[in-house]
Amino acid sequence: MSEGGRARGRARGRARGQQQQQQQTQRRPGEEHGPQQVQARPPPGFQQQPAPGARPQPQTARPQPAMQQPPPQMAPPQSSGRALHRVSVRSESQPGDDMTARMREMSVAGGDNGGNGNGGPAGRGALRGRRQVNVDIIRTRPVKLDSKQGSSGRAVKLMANYFKLETHTNWCLYQYRVDFAPEEDRTPIRKGLLRNHKAVLGGYIFDGTMMFTSHRLNPDPLELFSTRASDETAIRITVRLVGDLAVGDYHYLQFFNILMRKALGHLQLQLVGRNFFDAKAKILIDQFKLELWPGYVTSIRQHEKEILLCSEITHKVMRQDTVLDLLTECVQRGERNYRNLFKQAIIGSVILTDYNNHTYRVDDVDFDTTPSSKFTLRNGEQISYIDYFYQKYQKRIQSRDQPMLVTRTKPRERRAGMAELVYLVPELCRMTGLTDEMRGNFNLMKALAEHTRVGPESRIDRLNNFNRRLLREQAIQTDLREWNMRLAEKLVEFQGRVLPQEKIMQGGRPGQEVKYDAGAQTDWTRELRSNPMLVIPSLNSWVVVCPNRLKRDAQNFVTTLVRAAQGMRFVIPQPYFYDIQDDRAGTFVEALEEVISGKDPQLIMCIVTNNRQDRYSAIKKKCCVDRAVPTQVIVARSLNAKGVMSIATKVAIQICCKIGGAPWTVEIPLSGLMVVGFDVCHDTTTKGKSYGALVASLDKPFSRYFSAVSAHTSGEELSNYLTSNIAKALHKYKEYNGGALPQRIVIYRDGVGEGQIPYVFKHEVELLKEQLMKMYGGQAFRMAFIVVTKRINTRLFLGNNNPPPGTVADECITLPERYDFFLVSQSVRQGTVSPTSYNVISDNVGLDPDKLQRLTYKLTHLYFNWSGTVRVPAPCQYAHKLAFLVGQALHKAPSSRLEDLLYFL
Repeated sequence: MSEGGRARGRARGRARGQQQQQQQTQRRPGEEHGPQQVQARPPPGFQQQPAPGARPQPQTARPQPAMQQPPPQMAPPQSSGRALHRVSVRSESQPGDDMTARMREMSVAGGDNGGNGNGGPAGRGALRGRRQVNVDIIRTRPVKLDSKQGSSGRAVKLMANYFKLETHTNWCLYQYRVDFAPEEDRTPIRKGLLRNHKAVLGGYIFDGTMMFTSHRLNPDPLELFSTRASDETAIRITVRLVGDLAVGDYHYLQFFNILMRKALGHLQLQLVGRNFFDAKAKILIDQFKLELWPGYVTSIRQHEKEILLCSEITHKVMRQDTVLDLLTECVQRGERNYRNLFKQAIIGSVILTDYNNHTYRVDDVDFDTTPSSKFTLRNGEQISYIDYFYQKYQKRIQSRDQPMLVTRTKPRERRAGMAELVYLVPELCRMTGLTDEMRGNFNLMKALAEHTRVGPESRIDRLNNFNRRLLREQAIQTDLREWNMRLAEKLVEFQGRVLPQEKIMQGGRPGQEVKYDAGAQTDWTRELRSNPMLVIPSLNSWVVVCPNRLKRDAQNFVTTLVRAAQGMRFVIPQPYFYDIQDDRAGTFVEALEEVISGKDPQLIMCIVTNNRQDRYSAIKKKCCVDRAVPTQVIVARSLNAKGVMSIATKVAIQICCKIGGAPWTVEIPLSGLMVVGFDVCHDTTTKGKSYGALVASLDKPFSRYFSAVSAHTSGEELSNYLTSNIAKALHKYKEYNGGALPQRIVIYRDGVGEGQIPYVFKHEVELLKEQLMKMYGGQAFRMAFIVVTKRINTRLFLGNNNPPPGTVADECITLPERYDFFLVSQSVRQGTVSPTSYNVISDNVGLDPDKLQRLTYKLTHLYFNWSGTVRVPAPCQYAHKLAFLVGQALHKAPSSRLEDLLYFL
């Protein structure tokens, strides 16, 4: 078939699928549906069920006793809910940070980030939250770009966690949608029901929803019948053609991934969410009632010249306690108020049902419904939840008076025939993820880190062992041979580069500035302590607010702080101490109001007894939103900790930055450059609300920054606010640079999932170009827009070790339709280093690929909260820090009077 014929066939297939979907969604409940041609008659006793596309009857969130309860119908196989907790622990500490942000900072400078973060594949640009993937492949690589490879640095031989697909099928494939009635949510059962008809179907690949064949089925649609062995229920299977695929189509690669997932099933791995885990090899951590399941994340994708299989090791933290255990705990804690306690603890949480390995988000708790309550099946039969779960899953429910959990299905699941509400039994639901209390438990996190932090040599061995398991399993090899596929035996190797070390510049007399190398481990803490800061601000008036019982410790810490600052030529005078009687949030707020009104200080330091979030939020709201005064929050245990001098040094640097100073910089030869960082963080109190934070540099040495935050609830609002905030940053840049606009603008955009790149490319960038055209009066401007992705499965190796900071990978494992590269910027002492992916989706800035890579690496040296390199460019990390502060503590935009200070460090 010609290319034109294939394209027309695909178009007809898509149109036919859309037409069928429209016809299904227009049918009312009770109407018959299905193909006009059938393969066989329904077996005797078969009950006709509503079509998978039929519109369900609306359900209410709290059914009245007289109403029928919706059946506890589970989500379809393609829905996995949100993921369980992904372990990401780091050994280094940053005692100088504000206490709430400290743990968040730890993930910046490295550690083993294996596994997925938010429930989906943690591949390049893993999605955050419940965002729909757009399968359109957008070409962002400029047509005129001959090569995206850099040239500077020394060449090295790198390995990555990819295996080459040495041979693969290249014939036309047909894609079919498979529906079951009555609905069956368990993927293994669905596969077994279809397997009975292999004589009719021939060779096929089926993932539970989509089926691929190398031949067309006749008739279309095709109707088959099977009997479910567990309860002797007759099941109707409808197979509909939705399109044909040629080499290069997105779904053609999806076929390879389905085949690989089938191979993983042959290894006796258990599917949890979207990934496979080895339950037999689980690690018990009994003292914390946790299980750690090792597993694998795989994805097949077209890379520069080859189709590669990315394989990564992941771990799933599985809790042994059930939701019923949580309910019992809430009853013991507050007998009268246990309902509110339980709702606060469980609503919004993600739970796992062992009987079908699905995860669900809890939306409500129905105390009027129990497992003894009855509901109506689709065939009109009434049955209790106790009997239903025993008949379908052989699960005996012990507690008959427990309330039921309620989760709301997604629109696409309701369109497929599922009820609007799904009722779950707490006794059969396991808790997932780690609570804040667990994350704050040092011994627990240390116990997890012992197993999840895999070094590069061990990771390579485990990846090779995984590949050998695939190659030795006879069933897997049979499947691969059927489709003409063969995997390479070794990890892919290619040439990378290590960029030269950067020179750190600190203060001194003009022409006599201090310069030194960042070092092989990119840690210049020792040199920083003994040299003058780059920009030393004048601190004349500051106040320490602390409980009176901590005053002596606070005075001793201030003495250490003054001494640490002197080594960096930063003069800190003695503060005014304001004593308070207790450490309640209200007491701090009253003290802050009195201090600001009476003393008008440049900075306020608050000494708190512990990490209570409500008190921290109250302090930050008062001083960032109401009164616009930079604050430094110190936890009492840091006042006389073992490394108090190191803590004091970090606090001195933070104070310097918060009042307008800067400790160091690196040499960036470009003049007229403004670098912008942008990130998004969700509001922890308002569902659906997020904050987009923008931070932009204002001067050549990158010592001053402008920041702005905007709340938004949709992508369109986000695009508008991003554009308007960049316009504000340009106005501020003109103020600092004698009325001149920047000659070049480089924007690093974080918080973008894989499916959002087309939207960002088509909307955000276009709106931004229109705004810049106005700002520049119609004259040409130079701008680069770079998407930054940290949550990726790619790992790089240099021999059996981590590659050093400055390692760049810009060939082999990059994507042909993108202008992208990987950069390892940080040094990691434990675990395997994780590179950061950079995707240049718009560029006329006039810098070749090598200069863009060098600039990006230079910017990772400029995050003043850490005297070393971080994973992303400093403006991007500043934007993340600001968005996190607003989303976690402030919940509203900060005062504009702080917009040119790094008050959020």
